Amino acid sequence: MSEPVEDINAEHQKVGSRLAEAIRDVKNAVADRDDVVVDIREAQRTRLELLADDLKPVFADVDEDDERFDFAISAGAQPRLWIDSVAHVTMGRDRRTYRFLRDTRLGRVVLAESSDIKKVADQVTRYIAERVIERRRMLEGEVTPLDPRLYDKEKKGSSVLRGLGIILLGGLVGVAVILMLSWPQVADMLGRSF
Repeated sequence: MSEPVEDINAEHQKVGSRLAEAIRDVKNAVADRDDVVVDIREAQRTRLELLADDLKPVFADVDEDDERFDFAISAGAQPRLWIDSVAHVTMGRDRRTYRFLRDTRLGRVVLAESSDIKKVADQVTRYIAERVIERRRMLEGEVTPLDPRLYDKEKKGSSVLRGLGIILLGGLVGVAVILMLSWPQVADMLGRSF
């Protein structure tokens, strides 16, 4: 026996309405989560804008010809206050801690981390001052070598002689060790020759 068509349609409509209700509930939950995520991003952006406001006098003092600095808040999943192309301030996981970070060849370095906006602003100011001084020294032609001994001309000649002396001494020590280890064979050969 087959069921009446009306019973199947009624049953299908109940299942369909349950599915429609479930879909509606899921959509509401997703919308609520999206609202929370948007609110969190806005809160992070607002905190970064407060830091940028504190730093406005510092940003204004930087020479306009110095193109290395960005001083902009980027949008996205993680808002950031960019200082230059490698340094930025972002909010920590707790959404209250400012993290001043710098990207290096060896990875990301934390320059400052605090929930106190003043401490982070001071570190950013110091970083900007260091970059400004670095640029001035470069423009003035004041080059500071990484290892001054490499560029000391008076010591350069003596270091070459010292290096040759070490090589010669190493060779003599090597010959002495070989003679000592093979002395029985050398004495035997010398005894046969004479």
